[in-house]
Amino acid sequence: MLHRREFFNKTAGIVATAAAVPYFQTSSRAKAADAKNDRLNVAAIGVGGRGSMIARWASELGDMVACCDVDRQHAERFAAAMGGKCDIYGDYRKLIERDDVDVVTIGTPDHWHVKIAIEAMKAGLDVYCEKPVSLTIDEGKLICKVVKQTRRVLQVGSDQRSDRRILRGVALARSGRLGKKLTARVGLPRYLTGGPFPTTEAPKHLDWDMWLGQTPAVPYCRERCHGLFRMWLEYSGGSLTDWGAHHVDVAMLGLGQENTGPVEIQGQGFLPDVPNGYNIAVDYTCTLKFADGSTMIVSDDRDRGVLFEGENGRFFINRNRLTGKPIEELTESDQQWLAAEADKLSGGRNLPEVGGDKWQVRYMQTISRDHMRNFFDCVKSRETPASDIFSHHRVLNCCHMCTIAIKLKRKLKWDPVEEGFIGDDEANAMLRREQREPYAIEI
Repeated sequence: MLHRREFFNKTAGIVATAAAVPYFQTSSRAKAADAKNDRLNVAAIGVGGRGSMIARWASELGDMVACCDVDRQHAERFAAAMGGKCDIYGDYRKLIERDDVDVVTIGTPDHWHVKIAIEAMKAGLDVYCEKPVSLTIDEGKLICKVVKQTRRVLQVGSDQRSDRRILRGVALARSGRLGKKLTARVGLPRYLTGGPFPTTEAPKHLDWDMWLGQTPAVPYCRERCHGLFRMWLEYSGGSLTDWGAHHVDVAMLGLGQENTGPVEIQGQGFLPDVPNGYNIAVDYTCTLKFADGSTMIVSDDRDRGVLFEGENGRFFINRNRLTGKPIEELTESDQQWLAAEADKLSGGRNLPEVGGDKWQVRYMQTISRDHMRNFFDCVKSRETPASDIFSHHRVLNCCHMCTIAIKLKRKLKWDPVEEGFIGDDEANAMLRREQREPYAIEI
């Protein structure tokens, strides 16, 4: 008798969707997805903060059998919330060796995403990985390669792709009603500056060396760890990758650039240089130009969301509102058309949208959960999930090259096919980073 994991491993190569299929050709909700004899066994890797959220949503759709975190307090807290039926690990490699696990969620800091996801997929597991998936452009290339090789399902946690309001905005931008050449102005939050910070002994419940992983070995510092890791380029890309994974994604979809990339980029901003202090880019504005004449401007000095502009008007879109004259002028038949276009983009999933007071809570309760359900549906159908790794990689290329352009302070030329800078060895050297052994990524 085949275990579910063995069955999926044997059938994935037969029924998997080709890697080039765009995200909006997804499956509809699987019937009887919650039937007990159809439930998958789930393991969660990284269960602090956001990691515990996605793991809980996964536990509503499957049976949580194990969790892992280098901070034992996180793991114990999560296991207790699962009723004590969840085995605890401090090393994810022991967890993915289990033969009773079908899927894993990855909610670790960014610098661990690609290594864990690659090893999980090579072990035959399907993966839900929080965004941003990659720490560098080269890491994105590697994980795309492994998804193609293994044909595993990898859902990226960019849950705005399961938001009906967002997809209505994307459909309107793609419709041509604003004009032929659009500009998308992306607003991201300004993250923290600060330091220098003191170092101390690491807490006994935290495996600090493993938390650091591929990054340079440094003494423990509270401000480097857990939720604050996003303020350090060693472990993240600041708001450019954290929120850029959401809003740059919307901009590229609306511009119709999700299958390519820019040809030119320039940026300005401030990169703090404080010993043992936060060092991600702040006060930045980056301009990315595409071959068809469309433009994307990314900055941390405007409302969080995307403003689409063309010669015929402009509108603004984020998780809570879709506003502007082109929206106000939609007739009832236009509204019906736009809703139908959004449904097409979703693959007919009958997606929710939220707004008004306390919309953030309802977002988690509805849209984020629906995004997880799409992952489980695709694990069973072997279809492409709503947020596929290939278009996500191209989004993060833009986010990562923004930081590179800010560092180099000059205009850069980009080849979206070869995924490299044209005639610029210094910029191309920044596509990758040296990785500390024994935590280097191997494929």
